[in-house]
Amino acid sequence: MVLKKGGKETLGVMNADTQSFTELMKKLKTSTDFTSFQLSKSYPFSLSYYKTLVKQELIHRDILPVLVNKTFQTLEDIKKNLPIENMLITSNLKEIQEGLLSGSLMISINQQFQNCVLLIPAVPNEGRQVTIPEVESGIIGPKEAFIESLDTNISLVRKRIPLVELNVKEVKVGNISKTKVAILYIAGIANSEYVNTALQRINDIEYDQIIDSSYISQMITDNPNSLFPQIFDTERPDRVASLLSEGKIAVLVDGSPHALIIPVNIFEFFSSFDDYFFNWQAASFFRLMRLMAVLLSTLMTPIYVAVLTYHYEMIPDELLISLVSSRKEVPFPPIIEVLILEFAIALLREAAKRLPTKIGQTMGIVGGIVIGTASVEAAITSNVLIIIVALAALAAFTIPAFQMSNTVILIRLPMLISAQILGLFGMSICTAFFLGHLLRVTSLGCPYLEPIYPVRSQDMKDALYRLPFHRQTTRPIFLRTGNPTRMITERVKEKHDIDE
Repeated sequence: MVLKKGGKETLGVMNADTQSFTELMKKLKTSTDFTSFQLSKSYPFSLSYYKTLVKQELIHRDILPVLVNKTFQTLEDIKKNLPIENMLITSNLKEIQEGLLSGSLMISINQQFQNCVLLIPAVPNEGRQVTIPEVESGIIGPKEAFIESLDTNISLVRKRIPLVELNVKEVKVGNISKTKVAILYIAGIANSEYVNTALQRINDIEYDQIIDSSYISQMITDNPNSLFPQIFDTERPDRVASLLSEGKIAVLVDGSPHALIIPVNIFEFFSSFDDYFFNWQAASFFRLMRLMAVLLSTLMTPIYVAVLTYHYEMIPDELLISLVSSRKEVPFPPIIEVLILEFAIALLREAAKRLPTKIGQTMGIVGGIVIGTASVEAAITSNVLIIIVALAALAAFTIPAFQMSNTVILIRLPMLISAQILGLFGMSICTAFFLGHLLRVTSLGCPYLEPIYPVRSQDMKDALYRLPFHRQTTRPIFLRTGNPTRMITERVKEKHDIDE
């Protein structure tokens, strides 16, 4: 097709086979929500679109009045006169099909060159408003969370990083769903090898449907068979902006209110973003408390089983008398007691997730009280074990990242079995197995236990504890950023207060 523009002839997009275009239109018309019509018998153009995918108001307000009130000879003339961006004239059948299925209006010539069409974006901007975070709720700080719109999520990040170096690479994943996936990074800071690796892994995904970012997380992780999460999941745009400035990479998926962050180390999962809004002493205390809570949640019930089964001599006499009196009517060994209560806690947790919020909270509290009281009165478990299991469950809930919380709960079971078989020695073997596994785990090729292994004292400033911001002058070493400097301390020291 030859289009005339400014007195010059320019060759348009090459026409595809007319028969193939006709077959495509027949296939599209088999769906009842697809409509195709001609404005009038004398009018040379016809309109086609999916009624369920386009914004009807935009068609009747901005497109139809222009088409009816003016006379056009070519598709290029229509494109010039419509006040809409990102219009495309194409003869590529794949582009035509993808455009219609993504919410575009198609204008085609009725009698000639039917396979060359104009695609006009008419996608409705519908979706829920930006709300407060539900999973990572905080006491102070920003109260915005991602939603299911990819463009909105990218704008929330760009609002916090107004730099031209913030690059967005968009790809489509899923043979059926054609889900849009955006990879965000700051050029000049993020390591280019990590960016290329992330892009390659996402492009290599061969799966028919991608519904949520969790699908991507499971498919690009370094060790898919590991219990430990190697990709951080967050719903907070402020946290994404902060991690991008460190040199990390963010992955946003259309239709998902969560962003993926890579690469990360294990300590990222025990860090709450609220830590940066408190003074560094309080933040360090709470972070250490969470790490201690993980140890308690993992080891308390296994130690109870191991000590009562094999190591009575370790218990002081006064405490031993209390334990014996609390268990004198319990017919089960310690391991059965623990498994019964752990199973009951798991049931309550799952039931609370599936029920409405208010009912779920009431169910968890009332169910825990009723089951605990009834099990002690029925001599199924001891009252001491009730306290231990409850503390272990509470300790698991202190972990900010729910992925790691699930991991801690799952780790408890092999620790219990090891404690029952070999006592404290079995627990030592099981702990050594998990430590050996953690030494091999990586996140986008980066060591998972960094800065503990390999030991990097410089990265300790924001791992086990948090030092003041003026001490965090460089970005983490394991990210191998293009620009490792965050703050020039000499310039800070040169500044004087107004009264000096």
